[in-house]
Amino acid sequence: MLSYCLKRIAVAVPLLFAISLVTYFFIYVTPGDVLAKYRQSDRYPVEMVDRMEREYRFNEPFLVQYGHWLRNLVQWDRDGIRLNLGYSFSQEEEVAVVMASRLKNTLILALFSIAITWLVSIPGGIIAAVHQYRLPDKILSCISYVGISFPNFFLALVLLYLVSVWHEIPLLGRYIPWVGNLPLGGMTSDMHHTLSPVGKVLDVGRHLLVPGVVIATAAMANLQRIMRGNMLETLRKQYIVTARAKGLSETRVVYKHALRNAINPLITIFGYQFSTLLSGAALTEIITGWPGMGSIMLEAIRSQDTFLVMANMLIAGVMLVMGNLIADILLAVSDPRIRMR
Repeated sequence: MLSYCLKRIAVAVPLLFAISLVTYFFIYVTPGDVLAKYRQSDRYPVEMVDRMEREYRFNEPFLVQYGHWLRNLVQWDRDGIRLNLGYSFSQEEEVAVVMASRLKNTLILALFSIAITWLVSIPGGIIAAVHQYRLPDKILSCISYVGISFPNFFLALVLLYLVSVWHEIPLLGRYIPWVGNLPLGGMTSDMHHTLSPVGKVLDVGRHLLVPGVVIATAAMANLQRIMRGNMLETLRKQYIVTARAKGLSETRVVYKHALRNAINPLITIFGYQFSTLLSGAALTEIITGWPGMGSIMLEAIRSQDTFLVMANMLIAGVMLVMGNLIADILLAVSDPRIRMR
């Protein structure tokens, strides 16, 4: 397994190189000027802007610019090897500082939504398959179709409206709070620093709920349908019929014998989900006011902030490789036949 992982990492190096080359090329050919903000402002002397243009090779051809970025990406000094992601011209700060301040928030939101997705969709798909064409299957299938049909941005607006305006429902002549008056926007409340460690976690969790549910809804609906189809196919196979004929309980047949084979395709999907953690949350972050990478990356693309876009691409590429590697390892753990290969 170790040698396999090392081979996959070695293959990832030229893959990341190719991704970075293509990304930089599209930034280069896009009309615009990364230093337009500085040229149009009286705060920055013309000499300083010209010096920045020469320093970062923005006045040179594509291959020279890309080579300069690639050469400075990895630096060696007395403290060891470090990444130099460059300078963000839209945020007027080092890219590493910008990414550090927002990347953690995006990862928290994305991992939270993935946890909700898998904890709900896997049991839901199993229940729907076991009770095929009966009431539980019809209810879960209806919920899945609704979840697939709703665009994320529209669902976000609906939830924000419900939380802000209609956070109590009339029932038997009384108003019952159903969402606990969840906060709108941000990641923490004003009194977050005064809370206990458990209180701080709960405070972040309350802010996570709306954007997390929005991101999880569509993925949850898709995974539930896939899980249902896989379970139905697996439950019809001969070894399941044999297990039932031997007198094994239905619970053991479903959760020990059928589930391990039916879940394999979903593990592969998990690898691709892991690689889209950054891009998948961007629109939801902007609408719900979650302080992640979404708004920063939108501004970076609009202003052609070359180094910030390249840093985001690099992280997304690394997560793509990591996601597929994690999926392959999980498949080997789940299915002994894969380990033998």
